[in-house]
Amino acid sequence: MSKRDFYDVLGVSKGASADEIKKAYRKKAKELHPDRNADNPEAEGQFKEANEAYEVLKDAEKKAAYDRFGHAAFEGGMGGGGQRPGGGFQGGQGDFASAFSDVFDDLFGDFMGGRQGGGGRQRAARGADLRYNLRVTLEEAYGGLQKTINVPTSVQCGECNGSGAEGGAEPVTCPTCSGMGKVRATQGFFTVERTCPTCSGLGQIIKNPCQKCGGMGRVQKERALSVNIPAGVETGTRIRLAGEGEAGMRGGPPGDLYIFIEVKRHEIFEREGPELHCRVPVSMTTAALGGDIEVPTIDGGRSRVKIPAGSQSGRQMRLRGKGMPALRGGAAGDMFIELAVETPVNLTSRQKELLREFEEQSEDNNPESHSFFSSVKNFWDSMKG
Repeated sequence: MSKRDFYDVLGVSKGASADEIKKAYRKKAKELHPDRNADNPEAEGQFKEANEAYEVLKDAEKKAAYDRFGHAAFEGGMGGGGQRPGGGFQGGQGDFASAFSDVFDDLFGDFMGGRQGGGGRQRAARGADLRYNLRVTLEEAYGGLQKTINVPTSVQCGECNGSGAEGGAEPVTCPTCSGMGKVRATQGFFTVERTCPTCSGLGQIIKNPCQKCGGMGRVQKERALSVNIPAGVETGTRIRLAGEGEAGMRGGPPGDLYIFIEVKRHEIFEREGPELHCRVPVSMTTAALGGDIEVPTIDGGRSRVKIPAGSQSGRQMRLRGKGMPALRGGAAGDMFIELAVETPVNLTSRQKELLREFEEQSEDNNPESHSFFSSVKNFWDSMKG
């Protein structure tokens, strides 16, 4: 049975470019792969046929010979490929692996991590990001502050300037992967690409590791950093310091430092976003007769608040602009005063006597109690009915 024309096999014209040929083979390889055509016994043969065609047409010299002499160019030892009994080129498995590896990354790049710059070699590993938990008081969150923190981290080795080599010498090309950072192994129809075990994907090795850092290019050290905490931060606020994380291995870029803010609980004020709440106890007589009280503010000052006569527990009054500042600008929040009317304790005999006198004269002075007990009486009457 005569062989099909290689251009027909791939479905391209004779004047097709190298990119068009590769694209056509990539499409055929997907369509005809045996794993996708378990019910088609002819798929494997067509798959090998497409591989054979691509093995010739991808090479400029072989393609020129094929264009001039056709299949005869590779018979009788011409072209160096040779034809084995039963059709196909000598070293069929190896040649297939060579052809298929050219499009391997295109077909499975998403699963293998794709190609990397520099011929497959990985870039020097970036340092890890670090997290630092910082607790501040509510007063500090209100005014902002400059704070020095000590962060245990990895920094660039001073002996080798981060190269990892003794005396700062340059690393040499890895002999296992020839600087590619990856090695390939043929397994059946596939060429599997893995990270080089010798250089861990860096493409370079160090012959004489730095004694101080052991060839890592970085050492452990505690660093003192000055951090600007802006006014208005709250629990959960995250501050990023670019490049202040761990140093990268062998000169790789550093990671970042993330500072997570926690605002301590305050004994007087309770915070809700930009608002502050303050519960202020007032005497029963002040609540009844009215009066003035002084309340603290978060900036350390005082504000005078007028208590209306007849105020009840739970009544709130607003002090505009006395809350927390906005983190990203804008108007400050408000402060809310909540009254807590306090019942007197440890009364003297005379005080008790006066209160009983007052009680006798205050039948119409407790509208809420009168309304409540009137509703209770109506409820009981309805239950009897």
